[in-house]
Amino acid sequence: MCTTVSEVMTTDPVTVAPDTGYKQIAALLARRRISAVPVVDEGGAPVGVVSEADLLARFRAPRPALFAGHHSRGEARKARASRAEDLMTSPVVTIDAGDSVAAAAVRLAKKDVRRLFVVADGRLVGVVSRRDLLSGFRRADEDIRAEIDRDVLARTLRVAPGQASVTVADGVVTLLGRLDNRGAVERAGALAGEVPGVVDVRNRLDFVWDDDAIRPASLGS
Repeated sequence: MCTTVSEVMTTDPVTVAPDTGYKQIAALLARRRISAVPVVDEGGAPVGVVSEADLLARFRAPRPALFAGHHSRGEARKARASRAEDLMTSPVVTIDAGDSVAAAAVRLAKKDVRRLFVVADGRLVGVVSRRDLLSGFRRADEDIRAEIDRDVLARTLRVAPGQASVTVADGVVTLLGRLDNRGAVERAGALAGEVPGVVDVRNRLDFVWDDDAIRPASLGS
């Protein structure tokens, strides 16, 4: 039930080849109203990304080679570059299409980037941005409530009709009722929290018996 990157990413991303020229890239970014474009090899694997900042390197005066560090040397290379393979920043920050949205959010923050390039079997299949990750929170409360009631309670936990209820207000889920055991209550809360659009879960479910109190050691005594 956990949302994966493939469910929220932008598919069929615009790409360029390593030998794509400077002016072609600049025109593409302007035409598509995007700030960066991935560079892919013949097999479809992402090898770099060219951003507006990379294109603007030619307008920034690089330091003299004698005093230049690694970053400055890279800037000087980009300032003279005319093709994607020399303009691009590499390596690309990627994420697997099957990874969770939560994992993508962590990776975006850790790498301090605006977007992740999504791969499947090493090939580029999409792009996921911060805005894409937040798309689930635009879901209507009623849609969230219906999914929890149908998929979490009825299908997964086999909760009988009337045994539990779900209300959703501004993305906050409240679970009420009485389930058979503590394990089912805890699982209901955890699964509800994974439904796209859920901001918080107030698990107020009660249980008939505490299966957590049964320990393997007591069973063998």
